[in-house]
Amino acid sequence: MKARAALAAVLFMTGIAAASATVKISDDSGGRIGDYVARFKALRASGERVEIDGTCASACTMLLGTIPRNRICVTPGARLVFHSAWDAGGNGAVAADGNRILWSNYPASVRQWITRHGGLRSRTITLGWPEVAAMFPPCR
Repeated sequence: MKARAALAAVLFMTGIAAASATVKISDDSGGRIGDYVARFKALRASGERVEIDGTCASACTMLLGTIPRNRICVTPGARLVFHSAWDAGGNGAVAADGNRILWSNYPASVRQWITRHGGLRSRTITLGWPEVAAMFPPCR
């Protein structure tokens, strides 16, 4: 028991500790891809789990390929909303580079689902329950 306490103290002092927090996503409509890349890389490094319990749309969906699958869970309220990336200039044009970034962040099962539903385009497509539960573990 003393050895375990000493190990915990050393891990705490060096900043190495198991993450126990869970980040809940329930109403995230997305935003700039670069902001989400940075956010999810930091989240991946933190070791925190992610619970999707509502809408995760647009750039938010990049968490699917950034956070390890074993740290993502979904509830019956989970909804993943996909569309093509827009040009940041506000002219409504599709951003090919943005689409490549989005696409590269999706696991194969998600890319296959998107392809079966017409691909990334201006119109949104929504992956909901129970299909999302077939791709990611349900939360307990």
